[in-house]
Amino acid sequence: MYMKTHMLAALREEFDHWEKVLAGLTENQIHAVPAPGELPLKDELAHLWAWQQRSIARLQAGQTNTEPQMPTWLPNVSPEVEENTDAINAWIYENYKDREWSEVYTMWRSGFLQLLERAETIPEPALLDSGRFPWIRGYSLADVLLGTYDHHQEHMDNLRKRLELKA
Repeated sequence: MYMKTHMLAALREEFDHWEKVLAGLTENQIHAVPAPGELPLKDELAHLWAWQQRSIARLQAGQTNTEPQMPTWLPNVSPEVEENTDAINAWIYENYKDREWSEVYTMWRSGFLQLLERAETIPEPALLDSGRFPWIRGYSLADVLLGTYDHHQEHMDNLRKRLELKA
């Protein structure tokens, strides 16, 4: 149980850190475009939420021992192919850019909490076994959790740089 406990503790710590940072931001910081070609924080959070839906689908499939029901994004464009990431991210932006901050924040927050709740219910051996779910192609559900952690860390690092530059 140690590995699962540590992974969930790290994810909770990451979530708490995001909550603390987000609570301290002004409307201007949330909506400001940091540099040409970069997204405002609101849209980055929508991006995190959208990708989070794939992780939640995988965890749900792990809970029920079924195939994951992935969100429908671009037809005939697989999110599993790295070359498609930019097109998918552009699609996510176009589909969520007009959402209000409060809605985006609520979606992200509830999604992160749902991810934690689902992960909590999966036994550690099922989380760690890279051969248990053929649909994940040699990865484990623990890799899904680590990917969520890394993705949030990447965006938090970018946010920290922005805030340091603006301070």
